[in-house]
Amino acid sequence: MCGIVGIFSKKDIKLDLYDALTMLQHRGQDAAGMMTCHNGRFNQRKSTGLVKDVFNTRHMTQLKGNMGIGHVRYPTAGSSSPALAQPFYVNSPYGICMAHNGNLTNTEELMTLLFNSDLRHINTDSDSEALLNVFAHELLSQGKIQPSPDDIFESVSKVHKRCKGAYAVVGMIANYGMIAFRDPYGIRPLIYGRRETGSGTEYIVASETVAMDVLGYEVVRDLKPGEALYVDQKGKLHLKQCASNPKLHPCIFEYVYFSRPDAVIDGVSVYSARLRMGKKLAKKIKGLPVCKEIDVIIPIPDTSRVSAQAIAEELGIKFREGFMKNRYIGRTFIMPGQKERKKSVRQKLNPVKAELKGKNVLLVDDSIVRGTTSREIIEMARDAGANKVFIASSAPPVRHPNVYGIDMPSVDELIAHDKTESEIADLIGADFLIYQDLSELVDSVKEGNPNIESFDCAVFDGHYVTGDISDKYLKKLDIDRNDCSKTLLANESTGVNQSVGLHNSDIDTE
Repeated sequence: MCGIVGIFSKKDIKLDLYDALTMLQHRGQDAAGMMTCHNGRFNQRKSTGLVKDVFNTRHMTQLKGNMGIGHVRYPTAGSSSPALAQPFYVNSPYGICMAHNGNLTNTEELMTLLFNSDLRHINTDSDSEALLNVFAHELLSQGKIQPSPDDIFESVSKVHKRCKGAYAVVGMIANYGMIAFRDPYGIRPLIYGRRETGSGTEYIVASETVAMDVLGYEVVRDLKPGEALYVDQKGKLHLKQCASNPKLHPCIFEYVYFSRPDAVIDGVSVYSARLRMGKKLAKKIKGLPVCKEIDVIIPIPDTSRVSAQAIAEELGIKFREGFMKNRYIGRTFIMPGQKERKKSVRQKLNPVKAELKGKNVLLVDDSIVRGTTSREIIEMARDAGANKVFIASSAPPVRHPNVYGIDMPSVDELIAHDKTESEIADLIGADFLIYQDLSELVDSVKEGNPNIESFDCAVFDGHYVTGDISDKYLKKLDIDRNDCSKTLLANESTGVNQSVGLHNSDIDTE
């Protein structure tokens, strides 16, 4: 999962890009990058780390231009190095750069064809670089000295035919304009907005509406599945459906965990969806004998807070903050190994003993993936004097890997993969465990936009909406994603020194 933004303005946009990336920081804390275009030349800065650490005054001075794209990265294959920070760039044709959120499911096939048939060199094993080169090859195949909007849209159409999986993309073509497009299933979010100025209309494309709110852009709408957006050098907006059979299947995990609660995605308020998740889960809890034992409801900050408040309101049980969060620790879901995740939980959260001691506590979490965080927090609650510790999950059991851009662990590391709810409760040390029903989760989100026919719920039900996921693919994914593989990748990436020569560029390789 990553965050992307693209801006076409009438003025220098580096500060706007920086602010937008800061608002999208929750979508990725591994690396950040920004590329602008000035007089036909790309200027770049990217490195591992948070936005505030990657960009300083020296870098910002070099990032001139009224058109630019940005990216915050969270590694979907467990690997982390400066060479994998985005955006990526190719010089032919015209000069093209791109940033990508999602995951291609046919990367190996694409890499082979790009090398053997398209005669293009790929510098990393990143699916994002593969996607960029597919687009570049198809645009080159148009054979135009000056590409028209139709040429660009035709190239996107061919990307849709060649690339499988999930992708939301922003990019630039030097001297020509900014482009953005979304995969034919609309799995990953992509929204565009505009801002009227005295000099004309400015445009923004981003993963979440929060990037637009802070900059004063008016949200226009989500890009449709398979749709492409192009803003030419004169600032004229072009939109076209580039897929032959688009169907909207947004990732439901965006609403459960990844997106900010103040975002609106595919017409659904994330905040309202989480409220409904809490209300529906409260009704389930109300029918259980354990409900009468609960003294206090405590969220596991921060993503579950909205649902926990709704549960407390519905049940008429007091809501309290039982854990204080250290804001300077990243999301434990993203930590690369079991030891790091376990240590991070203790650094990230500290119990409020006065709210836990001698009480029967219902902890509310957004989801339970590995169970590491839940187990540590339950243990912390008991150490703080809690009498009984129950736990409720706003999401159903996570039993299957995600293949569309979320780094769900190896199947063997998913605590719910082959276990009953009572077995899971025992493993995490809870006195009782309550999961949301999948149908109720779907209804909670769909109520915000009844026009969404279905969602990508693969992590819960094992149904992969693109229809191209084989057992062989899942077995390889399982090997690549286990913690042992990630540790090996992390060790191998130490000391990597790779860079790309761009005008006024600065790529950190430390």
